[in-house]
Amino acid sequence: MTPFAKTMIAATTLAGLAAPAFAEDISFWGWRTEDVPQYEAFIDMFEAENPDINVNLRMVEAVSYGTILKTALAGESGPDAMMVRAYGSFEDLASGGYLMPLTDENVPALKDFPADALQAETLRADGTVYAVPFASQTMMVLYNKDIFEQLGLDAPKTWDDMKADAEALKDAGFYPFANGTAAAWQNEVLTFGLGASTMGKGFYQDVMSGKTDFTDPRFIDALTRIQDMGQYFPDGFIGLDYPSSQQLFASGMAGIFVGGSYEIAAMKGMNPDINIGVLPAPTVNEDDEGLVAVFYDGGYAGNAASEHKEAVTKFLNFLASQEFGQVFANELSNISPIPGVTFDNPELQAVSDLNKTSIPYMMLVHFRFDQPSGSTLVQENIQKMMAGDETPEGVGKAITEGLSSYYEPFQKN
Repeated sequence: MTPFAKTMIAATTLAGLAAPAFAEDISFWGWRTEDVPQYEAFIDMFEAENPDINVNLRMVEAVSYGTILKTALAGESGPDAMMVRAYGSFEDLASGGYLMPLTDENVPALKDFPADALQAETLRADGTVYAVPFASQTMMVLYNKDIFEQLGLDAPKTWDDMKADAEALKDAGFYPFANGTAAAWQNEVLTFGLGASTMGKGFYQDVMSGKTDFTDPRFIDALTRIQDMGQYFPDGFIGLDYPSSQQLFASGMAGIFVGGSYEIAAMKGMNPDINIGVLPAPTVNEDDEGLVAVFYDGGYAGNAASEHKEAVTKFLNFLASQEFGQVFANELSNISPIPGVTFDNPELQAVSDLNKTSIPYMMLVHFRFDQPSGSTLVQENIQKMMAGDETPEGVGKAITEGLSSYYEPFQKN
């Protein structure tokens, strides 16, 4: 039994002894069905400190969660507190007036959160924060340390290193990469998890300032190198789905997987003995800065129409506390944005270190508010490129033209 589990048993016992006869009930919805036991323990922790409040948890499958939540809120039958997505998906709820505005006054801990984390849960129209950010995710390169050690390989720094390692893995009977491209969203992960360093901070800054677009040679170079690396993907990778890709890596059949920090817990769940290393995207030159791509995954919000606003506010303050952030990181193997949280998990600490040299996961962070979204444009066109039906130059042109319908810097006179 873990120390956390022992603490939860004690907390639950104390809560049961101290609970008043008529505690106030609030509902809390989310989409993390795989994390129900952990969230039940987090709630026990809150209720032990607030015996006059009962939190009733409901987790819904992620695919249908957004629709179910919005329908419930519109019908005035939504939860008192809820998980919400970030960026474009978040704005759809916040702009409807469904969420409680959060400030330094009602949730004081927010003033210490990273600005980028708060931006993910801020409605652009009014500049108001409506949710407590709960995790960052990092797009990067994962590799099997044991396989690399077995073959005497060093972790790759440059594209040349990665290609040499891929050749060695292939010669030894392993799949060099586990990735497939059948799941459209995986193509976006591939683009920025493998291409961020080649694009560089300068490219990101120039796109956001309007100095360049996605036909820029730095972006095209990244895509060209990714396309070339496709020769080391599994046979038939165009039709290889996401769960199968995960299994190839988790089972030790492949040495490298381009994915997010969320993969660490998933891979460990499939194979507790797997020894995972994490790396930034490969660089062109030895002295170039290795980068990862980062986004914030979602937040905790309150229902503006709740009849239990005081209790909901107490719950949100708990979810914004360092106390919660620490157990969240320990139990769910996620990077909490709450200041002061440390990481007992060495893989998580390694990811936290990688985050110090990063660019935003561009299409989700900046271009998922309007249609066609940047994510859709990248996913569809990279999928074509990896299948040999589009060139890197064609991808860059298609993305630029698609975004120019609403992104003014791309609109040429």
